[in-house]
Amino acid sequence: MAGDPHKRHGIILTASYEARQFGVKTAIPVWQAKKLCPQGIFVPPDHSLYLSYSEKFLAIFRNYTPLVEPFSIDEAWLDVTGSQRLFGSVEGIGKIIQQRIRTELDITCSVGVASNKFLAKMASERQKPQGFTTISKADIPTVLWPLPVGEMVGVGRKMAPALKEMGVETIGQLAAMPERLLVSRFGVMGDILRQLANGDDDSPVDPHALDTAKSIGHSTTLPRDINDPADVARVLLDLSERVGRRLRHGGYAGRTVTLTVKDQNFVSSTRSRTLTEPTILTETIYNTALTTYQRHFEAWRKVRLLGIAISNLQAREANYQLSFWQDEEERLDRLTKAADTIKDRFGDYALRRASLYENKPE
Repeated sequence: MAGDPHKRHGIILTASYEARQFGVKTAIPVWQAKKLCPQGIFVPPDHSLYLSYSEKFLAIFRNYTPLVEPFSIDEAWLDVTGSQRLFGSVEGIGKIIQQRIRTELDITCSVGVASNKFLAKMASERQKPQGFTTISKADIPTVLWPLPVGEMVGVGRKMAPALKEMGVETIGQLAAMPERLLVSRFGVMGDILRQLANGDDDSPVDPHALDTAKSIGHSTTLPRDINDPADVARVLLDLSERVGRRLRHGGYAGRTVTLTVKDQNFVSSTRSRTLTEPTILTETIYNTALTTYQRHFEAWRKVRLLGIAISNLQAREANYQLSFWQDEEERLDRLTKAADTIKDRFGDYALRRASLYENKPE
């Protein structure tokens, strides 16, 4: 689990197969999981441990091919097309890797073998926790198409009900849907899903897919619902500080600021604004987010969660320049660098904005 259940933001990061039989699922609140499975054992996360094992997995994978694309902390795609003359068949390589992970790391893993990334991912999901599944193109009608559409990679919790409203219950029905209907409902994503449902995926295994961040963000579920403008502003400033620091630490500048708001009724809304120039400054991120909130969200609406993300990222060294108000931005830039230096040395809480200590929501 992660977060603080007493402050309403403890969630389940993952559940054992035994717990899943009681209805415990990833991302549900801890309080709900405890109701479903009161005899369960809830373990706080250890991210450094998970990362160390992730690096060990990747090291084993790279013994067999340089074409390894991480998909998550414990998943990756491997292209072993050029490795068969050294290590044998694709299936043989998969079994060797599976056995090494079990022997060297004492962890089970599932392996999916297929001609493309989509089918390999679907195959790996078929038998867990120590499965080995091969899906060929010829298997698609009998293995893939009968599955519920919600089990298809790329179909999320919001997409599945929308597809069911169109009469699409299985992956096979999605594969047979007219392209124009899917595109009219879901845009280009509709055609992509139709192609995947037919087993078509020409995306390469890219070892550098995660080298560049696509966005940097931070969100917080509040201890209590708020709508006081001063409280909202204070939370947005704190989020902007966190996002700005991560942005600068990663060596990026960003142009698009996205604000996410979840109200007391769990209704989420997002609004984005793209700046004329990329920024690294907390103040710019904060002012953009605050203006967006004031313009698009009613003052009476009580807020449960706030989030800020910045995207359209570029390396700061590449074309980062100050705006017309150069003197002011130079001053803020120097001040920000000094603050970051202090925090790098003494920790994030060594230096805090005074406004974040005033009447902070409990």
